[in-house]
Amino acid sequence: MESETLTINQKVQAAWQKRPLIISGPCSAETEEQVLSTAQRLANTGKIDVLRAGIWKPRTRPGMFEGIGTKGLPWLQKAKAITGLPLTVEVATAKQVEDALHFDIDILWIGARTTVNPFSVQEIADALKGVDVPVLIKNPINPDLELWGGAVERIARAGISQIGLIHRGFSNYGNTEYRNAPMWHLAIEMKRRNPNMLMICDPSHICGRRDILQETSQKSIDLDFDGLMIESHIDPDNAWSDAKQQITPEQVGNMLSSILWRTEDVNSEVYHAALEKLRQQINHLDDELMMILSQRMKIAENIGLYKRDNNITILQTNRWNEILERATNRGEKIGLSKDFITRYFDAVHMESINHQNKIMNA
Repeated sequence: MESETLTINQKVQAAWQKRPLIISGPCSAETEEQVLSTAQRLANTGKIDVLRAGIWKPRTRPGMFEGIGTKGLPWLQKAKAITGLPLTVEVATAKQVEDALHFDIDILWIGARTTVNPFSVQEIADALKGVDVPVLIKNPINPDLELWGGAVERIARAGISQIGLIHRGFSNYGNTEYRNAPMWHLAIEMKRRNPNMLMICDPSHICGRRDILQETSQKSIDLDFDGLMIESHIDPDNAWSDAKQQITPEQVGNMLSSILWRTEDVNSEVYHAALEKLRQQINHLDDELMMILSQRMKIAENIGLYKRDNNITILQTNRWNEILERATNRGEKIGLSKDFITRYFDAVHMESINHQNKIMNA
């Protein structure tokens, strides 16, 4: 038994260090047959490092399927025995942590609905004290990096040394393409703040549908993510939860084979020399942009003086609409997207307002 445990522990450590790390399995464990069949077929692809399954499912409304509960954990034990693959499940309470560890779950993950609540994260952290188990933390539902970072700190203070991140997208008003808007810039910023921490993409929850799973997965790999968590089911259309975003184990294997796996660096002096030359050009242009923006703000301050002396409001809606329309029309002609121009000029406009506010209320 000790030798078998050691072997699994070694596999967990190997998986944690592997790039890309691939986690897959059903959104929810439904029946023993479904769990074992899914696990075996995923293992047969030869591309999966860790098996996942939802045992406890936090749902938006009562009456929805909230997971099979603890009785599904022995099914996962059997799946590990059959496939030799480590296991991971989501936990949201101290009791769930206790049950998961009792049934030899190798990696725990904290879900988006839990990350958003510091009390819940602290409860999990307290339950993990003295335990040596890797923990993955999904981003909170709302786009708040401080909550995400706070969850990491709480788990780290419990003594957990192996902590990873899962990007599963954010709830966003007006978003129509994705189930959860990816907001890649937030994941990139979290990765920048934690450069040595594992960052996995969960395209299933970002997309909410199968047809864009591959392109979203590819984008995450292009952005130097360390792996993927993909939901898989033997009969996706009849899954008890999240049916539209799940794919069969064989489709998982085919998708992984189609992804172009990129690396962050390459050992080539020619490459580095060429890249450095281009980066220096970007640095030079960035310096010029900063100088131009500084000059723009000085002009905005002069405008603020005129507004102050004539009791005019800072915000001039018609003028702002004129600037934005002119910028988006011009930007699209030179290859800049409307979305980028809007976000960029929003930031410039707010900085201009701040400068004028200082002048008018000095």
